[in-house]
Amino acid sequence: MNALANVAAYDLWAESYPPLPHNPLMRAEQAAMLALWPDEVSGLRALDLACGTGRYALLLEERGATSVIGTDRSPEMLRRAPLARRVHADMMDLPFADAQFELVVSGLAVGHAPSLDGWMREMARVLVPGGQLVFTDFHPDAARAGMTRSFTDGEKRKHELLHGLYNLADHQTAAAKAGLVLEQAREVRVGRELNETFTGSDEFYRHWQGLAVVLAVRMRKA
Repeated sequence: MNALANVAAYDLWAESYPPLPHNPLMRAEQAAMLALWPDEVSGLRALDLACGTGRYALLLEERGATSVIGTDRSPEMLRRAPLARRVHADMMDLPFADAQFELVVSGLAVGHAPSLDGWMREMARVLVPGGQLVFTDFHPDAARAGMTRSFTDGEKRKHELLHGLYNLADHQTAAAKAGLVLEQAREVRVGRELNETFTGSDEFYRHWQGLAVVLAVRMRKA
């Protein structure tokens, strides 16, 4: 994977990327993510990792998290995040001391990690003992079936993002090495959790019916 190419792509995307789930897939992804959040977020020190324009950080603030920091490697995404605390950072090498957060959330970003083992180690490092990691990823089944991660910029040019294919077993193995324990996982499937009507949705659902497109995972630091 070329991480810098992805940063450049996200910089281009930032202008049209709002701090909310702006399409049916992202709304289904967010529902799966929130279903795995702790029942009580109020009072927690939280990190929105690879926050983009800050949609999850904003939800954490709304739910009463005591301290919320959003980090991203894309300067343009971060500049557009309406957050009080924003940090430009590589998710593989965070500028935080050990055990700083009780909750780390990350939406659709772990697939950009060049090393899943390294990513899990860094998540475990910044979590307090007993802290939770909740993240989503594009499902490898979707990529293998031919779906791509792409967007169209303001000049109507299409850009495809690079990402790794990590199965749930891959996440679990890497997590165990880092001292993280899998608590729960969910899948978002076409025609089930992803079921909104949109232009062309009849054909979309016929073609991809039942395909897993998002994986949502919750882990806890031992």
